[in-house]
Amino acid sequence: MKSLLILFSYHHKNTEKIASVFAKVLDAQIKIPQQINIEEFQEYSLIGFGSGIYGGKHHKLLLDLADTLPQATNRKAFIFSTSAMTGKSKVAKDHSLLREKLQSKGYMIVDEFSCKGFNTNSFMKYFGGMNKGRPNAEDLKNAEEFAQNLKQNLQKK
Repeated sequence: MKSLLILFSYHHKNTEKIASVFAKVLDAQIKIPQQINIEEFQEYSLIGFGSGIYGGKHHKLLLDLADTLPQATNRKAFIFSTSAMTGKSKVAKDHSLLREKLQSKGYMIVDEFSCKGFNTNSFMKYFGGMNKGRPNAEDLKNAEEFAQNLKQNLQKK
């Protein structure tokens, strides 16, 4: 199973830490949206799309990339993120725009992952930020388990 992770992570590299765990388990290459050559997508059987959450959605560069993707037929993908706040309904809402864009292009979303990340955006910087030290060891362990489960489930099919 050849895998690719498309990632945008820049403030504290929260999402990059998660992607690095995924990459190790899935033996995946990590690229940023600006490095993507759409033609190479055919080489991958699984593509992960991830970034921090900004204003309730993934980073604009990742969303813009999703808009440029050609139509695919049941190409497997997963979505991941880090954000200040988590919870099932919050994550579902935060991932909804990217999920809709990918599904409209024919991508089959096989799973989604999110965890808290250190946040110093806007007024948070004046209070030392939120979720300092996140993602932590437990978050990274959860990311590893997520990737192992993803790999096992896809190998069964």
